[in-house]
Amino acid sequence: MRMRKLKIGIQGIKASFHDMASKAYFANQDIQLVEIRDFRSLAEATAKGDIDYAVMAIENTIAGSILPNYGFIEEFGLKILGEEYLRISMQLMALPGTKLSDIKEVTSHPMALRQSMKFLRDHPHWKISEVTDTAASARNIDEQNLQGVAAIAGSLAATTYNLEIITADIETNKQNYTRFLVLGKEDENHVHESDKASVMLILAHTPGALSKALQVLDEYGLNLTKIQSVPIIGKPYEYAIHFDIEYSDYLVYKAAMEKIEAMAIESKIMGVYKKGPAPVKV
Repeated sequence: MRMRKLKIGIQGIKASFHDMASKAYFANQDIQLVEIRDFRSLAEATAKGDIDYAVMAIENTIAGSILPNYGFIEEFGLKILGEEYLRISMQLMALPGTKLSDIKEVTSHPMALRQSMKFLRDHPHWKISEVTDTAASARNIDEQNLQGVAAIAGSLAATTYNLEIITADIETNKQNYTRFLVLGKEDENHVHESDKASVMLILAHTPGALSKALQVLDEYGLNLTKIQSVPIIGKPYEYAIHFDIEYSDYLVYKAAMEKIEAMAIESKIMGVYKKGPAPVKV
C-alpha cells in the first residue's frame, strides 16, 4: 500500500528559500508542497490540520529574528519539531540568452535586494522593483516573457522557472544563513533523540530575575544558543523571554528546567527536538 505524501506548508511559492529548506529537511521523504500566502495563515493551517507540517523562517544572520513568528507559534499552540539552517545565496537570473548589458530592471523581495546591494550599486542605471517573494520574481519573468528584466532568487528558482543564472552568488555577505523551524500540531515524542529545546518564560519585573535563570543553565552545564525578548501583546513594555538550549542529557535539561520554571510567572516548552547541522563558514 502506497503511503500518502506529507503535506508541507511554506510561506511563499515553489522554488523559494522556504521550499529549499523544506526539501533539505524532508530530503528522504515523499512530500507535497503547500504554498501559503503569509506566516499567520501558515500557522493557522498547521493548527487546523490542513497540512502535516509547516516550515517557517525564524531568524537570519543578517536581518535578525522574525519576531511576529514567535507570536504565531504561541497563538496557534504549535510545537517546534526540528530546524534547518540554509545558506542564502543570491543568483541573478533572466530569460535564456540575456546578457548583463541587456538588463534594465531587477526585481526581487526587499530583503534579497538589500542583501545584494553591493552588487546592485555597481549597476546604478538598473531600475529596482520589489515583489513579495524571491521565487515569484523569477516566475513572473518566465510567465510574462519579460525581456531585459532579471530576478534575484535562489538557484532552485532558475531551474524551476526556465531561467539562466547570469551572475552567481551576488549576496554581499557570504555568511548569510536563515534558520527555519519545522512546526507541527503536537509533540512527536522524540525526547530520547533530542538535544535541543526552545523555551518561553515570563519572569517577574524584579532585579536579577533573568540573571538567576541564566545561572541555573550554567549550574547544569547547558548551552544557551539564543535568547530573544518578544513583546507581550496588550502589555506595553512587558516581554516574554525565549531561550534555545542545547544539552547532551535530557534528564539534566529536565532538572534544570524544573528549577527555572519555579522562578517564572509563566513558562512553556515550545519544543524538544534534534538540533540541525550548524552553518559551515564559507
